[in-house]
Amino acid sequence: MAAHWVWWVLGVVLIGAELVTGTFYLLAVGVAFVLGGIAAWLGASLEVQLVVAAVLSVVGTWIAHHWRVRRNPMPPDVPLDVGQSVEVQIWHPDGKARVTYRGTQWDAELARPGAPKERTMYIVGTRGSTLLLDAERVA
Repeated sequence: MAAHWVWWVLGVVLIGAELVTGTFYLLAVGVAFVLGGIAAWLGASLEVQLVVAAVLSVVGTWIAHHWRVRRNPMPPDVPLDVGQSVEVQIWHPDGKARVTYRGTQWDAELARPGAPKERTMYIVGTRGSTLLLDAERVA
């Protein structure tokens, strides 16, 4: 099989794999491989083919990454647990509690002094591995 066909088959396989993942990174590498195949078809040496594919893979991946970051910026550092409800197992006199959350037991405490102690509370933050609770869900 001619070298350009190997590049093109690998490029098509990577582009097909991209359809499954949807990240655009494999698309960038697949297109780079197709262009490496065009370099082979034009008669470039193996070293030139590899450089074309490698450089275009890096550039394409960099472009895909920056496009993804601009399109979907990372949310602020808000813990994913904030806003989730928990069932309080027991309240201790000092305002601390033992709660069931995500299938296990957690230590918890009131986020603000004087907050009502309910059976169902909402996570408003964390302090280390301790959940901070309030009777009202935060937005």
